[in-house]
Amino acid sequence: MQKLVPEIRAEDLVTGGSGVRAQAVLKDGSLVDDFKFAASTNVLNVCNVPSPAATASLAIAREIVQMADKEFGLTQN
Repeated sequence: MQKLVPEIRAEDLVTGGSGVRAQAVLKDGSLVDDFKFAASTNVLNVCNVPSPAATASLAIAREIVQMADKEFGLTQN
């Protein structure tokens, strides 16, 4: 961690427990393992975006732009 934040010290860190997050489930009961994009009239839903989404935010944004262009006839710049 000190490679990213050289000033950090061991006493700056706090042990934490595990958390619980929502998990998308399909109608057949299987888990949605990845992001789920769904378009409807004038709406683009981005579902099941787990916490690692921050590291994939640019890739997610590209997918959203491509879907918006396809679904809503927008022009990409």
